[in-house]
Amino acid sequence: MAFVSLKAWRSRSAERAALAGRLKGEISAALALGEDDALHLNELACPDPGCPDMETVVLVMRAAEPTRAFRIRQTMDRVEPEDVARLVEEERAQRATA
Repeated sequence: MAFVSLKAWRSRSAERAALAGRLKGEISAALALGEDDALHLNELACPDPGCPDMETVVLVMRAAEPTRAFRIRQTMDRVEPEDVARLVEEERAQRATA
């Protein structure tokens, strides 16, 4: 097992937080979320066959609506604009059927 210094861990944590913040801003803007709405991003292990080891899970919490979870089968650093566009379309479709 490799030793990871506290300095290296903090640096990586800061990079991941900056990446998550940028991605959160992009997704929030694409979804046109309001001030009363919230968005949460997380990378989780993907147990499904054919899925990468890690995936990005997006929770969309719109005021007076149920929370919706969406999966992007990429790590945060590999999410492309096309992935965001698919998430937006999926969210719109779910809201239309609610």
